[in-house]
Amino acid sequence: MRRRLFLSVLACAVLAPAVGVWADLPPLIPREVLFGNPDKAGPQISPDGTRMAYLAPDEGVLNVWMRTIGQNDDKPITKDRKRGIRAYFWAPNNNHILYIQDKDGDENWHVYAVDLKTMDINDLTPMPKIQARITAVEQTHPDEILVGINDRDPRLHDVYRINITTGDKKLEAKNDEGFVGYLADHDLKIRAALKSDMKGGFELAYRDDPASAWRTITTWGVEDSLTSKPIAFTPDGNGLYVLNSAGTNTTQLRRLDLGDGSEKVMAQDNTYDVGGVMIHPINHNVQAVAFNRDRLDWQVIDTSIEGDINAIKKICDGDFGIINRDNADKTWLVAYNIDNGPVRYYAYDRQTRKGEFLFTNRKDLEKVTLAEMKPIEFKAGDGLTVHGYLTTPPGIEAKNLPTVVFVHGGPWYRDSWGLDPEVQWLANRGYAVLQINFRGSTGYGKEFLNAANREWGGKMHQDLVDGVKWGIKKGIVNPDKVAIMGASYGGYATLVGMTTTPDLFCCGVDMVGPSNLITFMNTIPPYWKTWESVWWTRVGHPEKDAEFLKSRSPLFKIDQITKPLLIGQGANDPRIKVDESRQMVDAIKTAGKTVEYVEYPDEGHGFARPENRLDFFAKAEKFLATHVGGRYEQ
Repeated sequence: MRRRLFLSVLACAVLAPAVGVWADLPPLIPREVLFGNPDKAGPQISPDGTRMAYLAPDEGVLNVWMRTIGQNDDKPITKDRKRGIRAYFWAPNNNHILYIQDKDGDENWHVYAVDLKTMDINDLTPMPKIQARITAVEQTHPDEILVGINDRDPRLHDVYRINITTGDKKLEAKNDEGFVGYLADHDLKIRAALKSDMKGGFELAYRDDPASAWRTITTWGVEDSLTSKPIAFTPDGNGLYVLNSAGTNTTQLRRLDLGDGSEKVMAQDNTYDVGGVMIHPINHNVQAVAFNRDRLDWQVIDTSIEGDINAIKKICDGDFGIINRDNADKTWLVAYNIDNGPVRYYAYDRQTRKGEFLFTNRKDLEKVTLAEMKPIEFKAGDGLTVHGYLTTPPGIEAKNLPTVVFVHGGPWYRDSWGLDPEVQWLANRGYAVLQINFRGSTGYGKEFLNAANREWGGKMHQDLVDGVKWGIKKGIVNPDKVAIMGASYGGYATLVGMTTTPDLFCCGVDMVGPSNLITFMNTIPPYWKTWESVWWTRVGHPEKDAEFLKSRSPLFKIDQITKPLLIGQGANDPRIKVDESRQMVDAIKTAGKTVEYVEYPDEGHGFARPENRLDFFAKAEKFLATHVGGRYEQ
C-alpha cells in the first residue's frame, strides 16, 4: 500500500505524456532521485576498527562524515561548500582522514588532511597551479605518504614524502627521467617506475634502493602497452605483481622476479583480461582476482579467504567488491552492485561470516521500478565479436522502441553490468538503451583493444552502427527513432554519428567531446605529455597525420549535419578544452544550422556538481522527447 501511494504521488509531481504505450510504463522517476547527491556512499572502516567514515551531503554538498561504530554520533568532518568531495581514505595512523579536491573541475588536485582530534583541515600540497597525485601509503609508515607533485615542471611529477600531521615535506624522487608514474615498496621507498618508450610502449624500470641507478627490468611494446602494468611489490620486496599480456592475448596476473626477470603466471582466462586484484593490505599477498565478463567474477588465489568469498556471495544478490578492511582483518566493508536497485553496503564479520546491512546509496531508488540490464553480443561487419548491454523500459514489450545508443568514454574503458543512473533515466523515459563495448574497449584481450588503433571515427564507429543494425534486425529498435549520446570519447562518437551517419540517428547529445582531433591532441594537459606517444600511435600524430586526423574530425564535416544536436561543456575542462565545443557550435551556426549549447563555468571534464547535472539532464530529456519521442519531467 505504501509503495502504491508513493508511486501515485510521484506521478502527480511530474508532467509527461501518458497515452498509448507510455501508459504501461512505471511513473517517471524524478531527476533528483537519479542525479542528485547520494544519501550515503563509499563507507570506509578505520584501521583500528572502531569508526566508520562515509560520504553524505552536508548543506547540500557532498562531504565526509564519521561515526563511532555502535553509536549514533554521525557528524560531518569536512567543510566543502561547492564542488563536493568524491575521493577520500583513512590515513594509516588512524587519526586523519585524507581527501583530494580540485577547483571547478580544473584537475589541479590538492591533498587535504583532516585531524580527527582537532578537526583542523590542512592542505598538504598548498603550492599554486599544481596537480598532486597520491603515490603510496603504507602501514609501516603511518604518519607519512608519498605524493607526486608537478610543481617544478607541469609535465612531470616529482615525488615528495609528506608528514600527515605536520605537513612537512621533502623531495623523495626527482623525475628527471620522464617517468609516467612510480611504485613504492612496503618500506615506502620508490623502487619501480614506468616510462614511455616514445613509440607507444612502456619500459618498467627498477632499482635496488633509492641510492641505486635505474635499470630496465622488462618492456611492453605498443601491442601490450594498454593491457600491461605493474601492480605492487610482493611481500618480500624481491618481486612485482604485474598485469601482463606479452605472449598471450588476454592480460594475466604474473609474479615478476626482480633478480632474474623471470615471470610466473598466477591467474588467467583465455577470453577476458584480469580486471581487478585483491591484495591483503598488511601481508601484501594476492588473495583474489576479478574477471569482468558479462558480470564480475572473482577467482580466489589465497585459499584462506575462500570461505569468506563464498559467504559474501550469499549475503546479497549482485556483483560485489571489498571496499576496505580493518588492520585486524576482522571486518570487511562490502559493496553490492545490481542493475535495478541502489548500491547496498554491508559490514562483513569474518568470525561469524555474516553481513550487517549498513545502508543503500539512494533510498528512494528502493521505491521505484528500475529496468534490467541484459548482456548482448553480435558480429561486426568484419566478423569481430562485439559485446555490450541492452536495457529496455520495464512494463512494455521490447519491440520497435525508440532507442538511445549510449557510448562510453575512454575510449580505453568499458561498460559493465550494474546500476547506471543515466541508463535508468533513459529507460524510465521510454527508451531502449544500447551500450556497446566497441573495439578499443578494455577487458576483452589486446587483439580486441588494438583493433581500434587509428580507428577513431572509423571501425570504432562502425561497431556502433552494426549494434544498431543488430537491434533493428531483432525487432527491438525503431529504425526511425535512434539517438546517440555520450561523454568524452562518447561525445566525439556522437559528433561522428551526426556528421558521418546522419541518416541513422535522428538526434545527438554530446557531452565534453572533442570535435577536431588535431586541436584536441595539441592541447592535451601538460601532465599527459609523458605518454603522448600512446595517443600518436593509437589515434594519429597531429603533424605527421594531419590530413588523416582531419578526415576523422567532425568539425570538418559540418555540411553533413542534418539532425538536431545538443552540446554540453565544462569551461574548465583540462582534457577536452572548451574550445573543442565552442568551435563546433560556431561552425554549425556559421553554416546556418541550429544547435543547442550549454556551458558551465564551474565544471571540468564532466558535470560533477548536482546542480549542473540536474540542469543538463533536464535539457537533454526534453531535447530527446522532442526529437525521439520519449517522456520527460517538467
